[in-house]
Amino acid sequence: MIPAILAACLALLGAAQALAGWRMCTRFAASLSPPSRPAPAHRPPITVLKPLHGDEPLLEAALATLCRQDYPAYEVVFGVQDPADPAIAVVRRLQARFPGRRLSLVIDPTPHGANRKVANLINMLPSARHAVLAIADSDLHVAPDWLDRLAAALEAPNVGLVTTLYAGLPARPRLIERLGAEQIAHVFLPGALLARALGRQDCLGATMLLRRVTLERIGGLPALVDHLADDNVLGQKVRALGLRVALADTVPLTTVPEATPAALWRHELRWARTIRALAPAAFAASALQYPIVWALAALALSGGAFWTWGVLALAWGARAAAARGIDRALRRGGVVLAFPLPLWFLPLRELISVAVLLAAFAGNRVEWRGQTLFAAPFAAPPGAPSAAPSAQPDGSLPR
Repeated sequence: MIPAILAACLALLGAAQALAGWRMCTRFAASLSPPSRPAPAHRPPITVLKPLHGDEPLLEAALATLCRQDYPAYEVVFGVQDPADPAIAVVRRLQARFPGRRLSLVIDPTPHGANRKVANLINMLPSARHAVLAIADSDLHVAPDWLDRLAAALEAPNVGLVTTLYAGLPARPRLIERLGAEQIAHVFLPGALLARALGRQDCLGATMLLRRVTLERIGGLPALVDHLADDNVLGQKVRALGLRVALADTVPLTTVPEATPAALWRHELRWARTIRALAPAAFAASALQYPIVWALAALALSGGAFWTWGVLALAWGARAAAARGIDRALRRGGVVLAFPLPLWFLPLRELISVAVLLAAFAGNRVEWRGQTLFAAPFAAPPGAPSAAPSAQPDGSLPR
């Protein structure tokens, strides 16, 4: 009976965390509506670097949102490493659709290290004209004021790097994609806000904005090229300079393209193994995020005792209320989510997450865009504060 009681206690703690995450999301979402904040006093010209690889689902739709920015001076540099990459045709269509935008394309196969995304960025950087750089994932769907919000966050005192939260957008209205999006919006997003409340300053790599001079001070992009979690390394190096990693008040959407259970498994296992390598204790503690699984464990360990059914109802109810509450809060902030997952699928989603968590401890090998890489910890410079990534998806890791 003692194991059942312990599992029940963990379920109740997880339920409390879900409700706390809901509250954090509600508070953060209040800052998202346009009337809540004026435009930044200084709107410096910005170069957006967009490394591309293949014609991913919704790629043109995502890149088009970047071409509709309400910002006075910016350019977009796209980059591919393969002259036959189908993303090139997407960029050419965008150049025709938005003739008034400065959109350039770099095609350069030069390798610089193990991380092909960073190698691509190294090839693109000489084409960047401006002193402020935004690095953004190819699958990011952004609001028209995205650059304004990034610039405003960079204006704050002692800020060296700006990042953003993000939510998931299923590429198709199918269960697999919706399961992936649910994990991002209802586990990663509130978890990242709770981590912020506890003092962490994680760099979530879907969006990274910094001044060129700051990048040069940390050794430039070559300092990141041999690391799988390049965003985490960038955040640590910026903090080692004594600068802050700020969170902009905007929530882009990231495409969830995984069409099969196997694809979703590989994607989430890559996140999990990289995070486990960087912060094993925090990663193990992230099991608390799944109260329904703990309640099911209590039910099984107790032999179906009546009181454990109440624990299961409480855990399930808390997770369901938090999920719907986060959705409502984000909608009020202008973030439209298109994946209402039926609440009876929450146990399935949690069971998948716990299976991924356990599998993460079984090895270091990860697959990323056809590459086989190995997750390894990053040794921070002496005296640098810890900046381990939040224990969930994908802008915090290479896509």
